[in-house]
Amino acid sequence: MLTRAAALEEIAGQRFEVVVIGGGITGAGVALDAASRGYSVALLERGDYAVGTSSRSSKMVHGGLRYLQNFDLGLVREALLERQLMVQLAPHLVYPTPFLVPAFADEKRDRKLGLGLNMYDVMATTRVGRGRGEMRSAKDADEDFYWSPDRHRTIDRDEVLEMVPTLEPRDPTGAYLFYDCQTDDVRLVLTILGEAARFGAVSLNGAEVTEVLTPGGRAAGVAFVEAESGERFEVEAENVVNATGVWADRIRPEVIEEEDVPRISPSRGTHLLLDRDDISTGSAACIVPAGEGRHIFALPWYGRTLVGTTDNDYDGDIDHPEPGAEDTEYLLDAVNAFFGIELSDSDLVGAYAGVRPLIATGDPRKSVDISRKAELYETSSGMLTITGGKLTTWRRMAKQTVDRLVEREGREAPCHTAEIPLGMEARPADLEAPEGVSEEALAQLAFRYGHAARAVLDIARSEPKLARPIVPGRPDLLAEATIAARLEQARSVADVLLRRTRLGLLAAPQLGDADAVRPVAEALGVELGWSRRRVKREAEAWPGRSLTWAA
Repeated sequence: MLTRAAALEEIAGQRFEVVVIGGGITGAGVALDAASRGYSVALLERGDYAVGTSSRSSKMVHGGLRYLQNFDLGLVREALLERQLMVQLAPHLVYPTPFLVPAFADEKRDRKLGLGLNMYDVMATTRVGRGRGEMRSAKDADEDFYWSPDRHRTIDRDEVLEMVPTLEPRDPTGAYLFYDCQTDDVRLVLTILGEAARFGAVSLNGAEVTEVLTPGGRAAGVAFVEAESGERFEVEAENVVNATGVWADRIRPEVIEEEDVPRISPSRGTHLLLDRDDISTGSAACIVPAGEGRHIFALPWYGRTLVGTTDNDYDGDIDHPEPGAEDTEYLLDAVNAFFGIELSDSDLVGAYAGVRPLIATGDPRKSVDISRKAELYETSSGMLTITGGKLTTWRRMAKQTVDRLVEREGREAPCHTAEIPLGMEARPADLEAPEGVSEEALAQLAFRYGHAARAVLDIARSEPKLARPIVPGRPDLLAEATIAARLEQARSVADVLLRRTRLGLLAAPQLGDADAVRPVAEALGVELGWSRRRVKREAEAWPGRSLTWAA
């Protein structure tokens, strides 16, 4: 990305064909899709990229097995095809994980679940409609290969314990085994924004849209306030796209009818992070019963165990959602019963909550039963609003939005995002660790940045003090703070610790005071021209937070 100063100069007072409001996964996707079709695009984000729902997901790229219970077959099919495509387009960032549904003692296997997994298998066909046998032949021939999981199967006790040794005290009798995928949600957003920039899109964070400009009753641009200066700017646009997710109904043109805007019914999802010494799922994820026919998951993520999620109607502060005490207790009770352990909230490494943008339909069902289908609205002003949906289907949501722009303008501009790689996978020969950088750090950099990890390593090599870990014992490097400010518009310690790296979630207890985060503030200060007083102030702004991150 451009620096913030350069991006502001490119955007302020200029005219674009498309202005996108919102820098989460959906806005990033719209920016990439529109720019790759030849539109001039500006994207404005109020806070930091992915600061809302897109950094607080379950970190899964998946079909959504539980949506089959609601007969959302179209949604599941769409998500499964997108899951497969994401592994192809971003193989360094989206990876398959085995999921287990164990059975114990006299429990019988859930036949209903087995039927659901059969449907999952059938719908997880290849993008080009080939069967798995043909896929394997293509892979062997090294031609046009797309990842597709094997069918689900049942495994015996020994195989269960080989994958998840922690379950031995529970004496499992077997398990269903199937595959879904995981990712780092924020890195996915940043990677998509990077590709959008390659096609000419200009993105700016710290730019709060305060007004949709509607001369003559038509949306023709926006006004925004830049965070550092507090100055108001205007940018003209032929098309305005509202991709602000759970905040979608706050963005309103001057001329609007009430029925023109979606009514968001927020749902809060809480997640916990635990030390793998306390609870480990080994090399697999586990589907965990949570009472009343509900299930949660426990899965490996960045060397921790991630547990989630809840799905409850939420009427609190959507800007700073925090995990509720009842949600935390619910998740801990489920994993304690499943693994035969006794953990409490004092054992948490981190916790976070996100608010999902469900569309209010007047249906009396609880949020857990409402479809995650995306909705596209066009107001009388011509502004488009895309909301709802889920992380996995971001590309489809973006395509749906830009297709509408193309259609109403009568353009010939087909979508290309199914063929655009998201970053580039790093080959081992591409990455050489400078002195002091561990193999673990090298592997994490390859996952997080792909081929672009070379830029981080170049900094670590030229500045040995930046080759040190941010947190002792963790693989994240101080050089990543420099890259975050130089290439990814990071503006604060929170931007680095919560989003550019994920240490604010993964190592919260070690980051509890200003001294612990001062090296990050210093690295940012060098890039951003901060004074010593500003560095001190930025470091001191971080501590005092609990494990429930809301920044």
